[in-house]
Amino acid sequence: MNVMNVHGREVDEVKNTAQFAVVPLGSLEYHGPHSPLGTDVILAEGFAQKVDFALKPLIYPVISYTSCPGKTKDYPGTVSVRPSVFIDYLSDVVDGICQLGIRNIVLLNAHDGNMGPSRTVAESITGKYKDASFLLINWWQMVATDFSEQMGLFHGTAGRGHGGPYEMSAVKAFRPDLVSVQDSDLELDSCPPLTLMPYVLVEGTPQGWDGYTGKIRQTSYEAGEAIVEEAVRNMNQLIVNWLEMRSKK
Repeated sequence: MNVMNVHGREVDEVKNTAQFAVVPLGSLEYHGPHSPLGTDVILAEGFAQKVDFALKPLIYPVISYTSCPGKTKDYPGTVSVRPSVFIDYLSDVVDGICQLGIRNIVLLNAHDGNMGPSRTVAESITGKYKDASFLLINWWQMVATDFSEQMGLFHGTAGRGHGGPYEMSAVKAFRPDLVSVQDSDLELDSCPPLTLMPYVLVEGTPQGWDGYTGKIRQTSYEAGEAIVEEAVRNMNQLIVNWLEMRSKK
């Protein structure tokens, strides 16, 4: 159920019925000449609508204005709020949800820059509400890193860079009219992995970067449909596992 459609007289019934709240997290950020500024909003909202309604979610409006990294904030169209402002804002939003009586909250994220602040908020709010539980889902992590290769979706690339074929194919699956690669758009090779181990590398101007990266001509609706289907399947299974774990407490 969408919380925006709940009448005042229905609030008590809805809060007692809903198993969890979903707060989609996006951004307004440059993703290249071929991509909409609202890429992360489209993805956050799109995946929120794909949460299995049989699980009784209460869907909240997407948070569109968040903190963007230095490597995109100076590109045209990006609107970035200070990390401290975003943390305070998100804290108030989820605190309000907890005050309503809902203690299970999914932060459904479509923007890399939201990961750190979201974790900070979750840690803080669970300090205040000891019975609260936050599940931070980054949609792009709901698909195994070798999925694209195994499915033959892209060639010579995993496609996972910012504004690259992995992300933009997913956008195309939701809004095929909003992704448009032209002959004049540059294809860029991102920095190869430094190790097979997980790591975090933050740079103001990464290698192979112009506000986006990747072999964008491989973007396709068909690849997007496969990626979204796999992500949705794994996302809903993760939520089921989480709810089962919570029910045993």
